[in-house]
Amino acid sequence: MARELEGRSALVAGANQGLGREIARAFAKEGASLVLCARDPRLLEEARAEVAALAGPGQKVIAQPCDVSRPAEVEALFVGALGECPGLDVVVNCAGVYGPKGRVEENDWAEWARTIEINLNGAVLLCRAALPHLRRRGYGKIVQLSGGGATAPLPRLSAYAASKAALVRFVETLALELEGTGIDVNAIAPGPLNTRMLDEVIAAGPEKVGEAFHRKALEQRAKGGAPLERGAALAVFLASRRSDGITGRLVSAIWDPWPDLPARREELARSDVYTLRRIVPGDRGKDWGGPP
Repeated sequence: MARELEGRSALVAGANQGLGREIARAFAKEGASLVLCARDPRLLEEARAEVAALAGPGQKVIAQPCDVSRPAEVEALFVGALGECPGLDVVVNCAGVYGPKGRVEENDWAEWARTIEINLNGAVLLCRAALPHLRRRGYGKIVQLSGGGATAPLPRLSAYAASKAALVRFVETLALELEGTGIDVNAIAPGPLNTRMLDEVIAAGPEKVGEAFHRKALEQRAKGGAPLERGAALAVFLASRRSDGITGRLVSAIWDPWPDLPARREELARSDVYTLRRIVPGDRGKDWGGPP
């Protein structure tokens, strides 16, 4: 069988651990050349070596440390990436942090703002750097990692929740800006993952993240959480030609029937399915006046 990403080149940000590392592994197995980036050089090199061992002849796997919230570092990242992989056609962003935990008025403001810089500004900077190249190619795939904070309030994790909701609306907006260019941009909701971020929540304790959220985190750790492989499989799909024309969506790796979306491509494009929208009274069967 032909591999899904044969001949493709992808940049994966946040590739040194967690879902980013699993996505890099899956991309290598499916035939892609890879440029991996993250802030920690030691962990990044460990990830590069692991992913390179999965690559076949003709596949490149290179690594370049980068803080995605720093414009100069992002620009340098793409100079290096395009030098090694001039056919770069996929950008996956898994770089993210939970940020400060606790009541918003008690959070350290610098930490709160830093969370926005990494989770939201970093995503935008990666797109800004990639888009001139992808526009010239007339084709491309951008995949952003969202999370539970995008679709539900997360008390005591306000910076994370705000950044992820903003990221999804950015994806929807960018998809419209890119209409007709051949560039698709989507977001992944990977489900509850047992990664370092879960460890952070548990270590913070119920006094910081709240009794209910802490208890839920302990239960998740005990049960195993969502499989990383499912989120990585969705990333492969969104980076492949099978998903061409599917854009501007927040897709759940766990709950949504994404393998069937190519058959619903035209119907999906005419709908607001898998997008963030305001709920009005009529949506809940209430006649309070206003729009239907």
